[in-house]
Amino acid sequence: MRNDLPGIIPETYLPAARILLVDDEPRIRDFISRALSGAGYAIDCADGGGEGLRLARAGGYDLVILDLVMPDIDGRQVLTELVAEQPEQAVLVLSCLADVASKVDCLELGARDYLTKPFSLAELLARVRVRLRGEPHQLSEPLRAGELVLDTGRLEANIGHGPVALTRLEFLLLRELMEHAGQSVAKEALLASVWGYDFDPGSNVVDVCVRRLRSKLGFDLIKTVRGEGYQLAS
Repeated sequence: MRNDLPGIIPETYLPAARILLVDDEPRIRDFISRALSGAGYAIDCADGGGEGLRLARAGGYDLVILDLVMPDIDGRQVLTELVAEQPEQAVLVLSCLADVASKVDCLELGARDYLTKPFSLAELLARVRVRLRGEPHQLSEPLRAGELVLDTGRLEANIGHGPVALTRLEFLLLRELMEHAGQSVAKEALLASVWGYDFDPGSNVVDVCVRRLRSKLGFDLIKTVRGEGYQLAS
């Protein structure tokens, strides 16, 4: 980890945001908690997966920063149980595991972001800011494209057969395609807009998310445009 900021700039637009940091390494906990506190966030810390899961279950956190490799309860298990119980809980995984498989696995389990150790403090703070910006449930107006209606308040889609619940990533991906109805959207553009940062272009997270949307809403809903990307069927 590198402290490459000349100083910590307080995030005055989100002074009350609450963050739970779950990491079994005292040095990293101290470093991150001091940096985030200096940026204006309220920080609670847990030194293992068990304590982290207990605190997270109590609710009230705007973001959970979660290590994967811990001696008591593995971070993947914490992520799985937490997202199952609280689907809208934002989780940023912070791990020494840098392989694509671990990243894809955690994102598909419901993590909003994945940052590897060693990390840049500037990048961590930027990722935190992105994760704490307007979440989908804060929107109210439904989005329509033909027969498809996307309920931005409930994270549900309806194509004429009743409402279907979506995960946050499914919602964001479908919203992006609906906002570009009639156009093909490149996989790289979907990675940047939905996952919020540049991701390995060889990753299949977009393809997996598209398959899940097709299985929920109909296999003809999203077209694959060879050499270009994906397009919402008209």
